[in-house]
Amino acid sequence: MNSVSLRLEATPALARLVRMTAANIAVLSSMSVDRVEDLRMAAEEAFVLACSCIPGQMVTVDFDADDQHVGMTFDMGDASIVEGDDSASTYADLILTSVCDSYEKLSNPTRLVLDMKADV
Repeated sequence: MNSVSLRLEATPALARLVRMTAANIAVLSSMSVDRVEDLRMAAEEAFVLACSCIPGQMVTVDFDADDQHVGMTFDMGDASIVEGDDSASTYADLILTSVCDSYEKLSNPTRLVLDMKADV
């Protein structure tokens, strides 16, 4: 198992760092190029959602990977995830539900937990 943890400010300017880290972690798994792209998109959407929930605060992104999957956990502490009519949350839910094998929103502490299985 390979693990990487990022702790960074929840600002959209740092989304590329999260996206590129996710892509590099995905290479450690047996993912096709298309699946790596899905993982990158999921990482970016989850981070942008975190940015909308806790703008300017700190978010921790934990990645774990093996030859079977890549998991990502976005920890936002005690923040609230905006639900309902919020377009950022609705769009992120749509993307994350469609590309991830598993996607959960947890509270106390607030976390987004994503898992994507390798396809090769």
